[in-house]
Amino acid sequence: MDLSAGIQKMSMEQLTAGGTMICLTCEGLCTGFQPHSWSQEEHAPSSDLEDDRKMGRLLADSHFSHLTAKVKGGHGCRVYKRNRMIVTNPVVSRKDPTFHTVTYDWAPAGLTQKLAMQYMDMLPEDRCPVAGTEGAAHRRRQLARQLPVYDQDPSHCHTISEAEKQAMASFVKNFKEEALGVGVVVLPGEGKKAQEKNCASLSEQAIQPTSNGTVENNDKKSVYQCSGCGEVAPEESPVVYAERAGDQKMWHPTCFVCAECGEMLVDLVYFWKDGSLLCGRHYGQSVRPRCPGCDELIFSELYYKGSDGQLWHKEHYCCWECGQNLGTPCSCSKKT
Repeated sequence: MDLSAGIQKMSMEQLTAGGTMICLTCEGLCTGFQPHSWSQEEHAPSSDLEDDRKMGRLLADSHFSHLTAKVKGGHGCRVYKRNRMIVTNPVVSRKDPTFHTVTYDWAPAGLTQKLAMQYMDMLPEDRCPVAGTEGAAHRRRQLARQLPVYDQDPSHCHTISEAEKQAMASFVKNFKEEALGVGVVVLPGEGKKAQEKNCASLSEQAIQPTSNGTVENNDKKSVYQCSGCGEVAPEESPVVYAERAGDQKMWHPTCFVCAECGEMLVDLVYFWKDGSLLCGRHYGQSVRPRCPGCDELIFSELYYKGSDGQLWHKEHYCCWECGQNLGTPCSCSKKT
């Protein structure tokens, strides 16, 4: 059975953009799954608490640990202090006054409500994380897709040796020191002040706003350009700064995307490498190969290289039906 036939056997009928089957259990909250017990994509949907714990682990012991909090009785574990935003507006009518309340599952931290709403208004409707909408569901999917927990936590890997755990620990330590970042939302020209505030405090205090919702800065240029699209960034509209990129680069909210997949970076979490913004998934596989079978990064020195050049865990380079190595013909390819 050749590689193409084996992959076709794994593909089945209904595929997502990533080449995996749509998960019927998660109803769209996951990126899909392969029919193997060791495939990371076969799962039940995660909860908000599980997502916050995964993010807490990612940001812990990094420059951005101030975005996390210790879990009481959690033996040093940290949880993501996800910034939710609730907006209540009066509904004008002739009858008794009523109020319309909108809850955002996530909003950039440290902003006045005015600036936060400006940021939200710049997002496409189906990407705005309003609770109970497609935008909120998309955010959940992107947390799982862009920031795979099994890229940093060996307890979520199916089988991993002590040597592989050590290699993973070194990988995680390096990216937390050299690549991991969280974007800051301010008005154009305010990036340096905001980043200096973060560097100076490393505390749980938000950036102190002025009357227009940002940090004061008298050293302003007349024209600002988005580092993504190259178009003008209006002075009155929020932009995103990435500390690791320096204070001269800024992005429109919709341009703050992974250079590989083009997806908006979920919760503004980025990885900076060779002058580009990357999501966690594509940063990880730029450093270590990712097994197409289980979706985990390969930390072993022993792996299998397919005829198409892809690298696999040795035990995962197989027919999904019978488990036969794809380098050896099996009878499954003859079934209709």
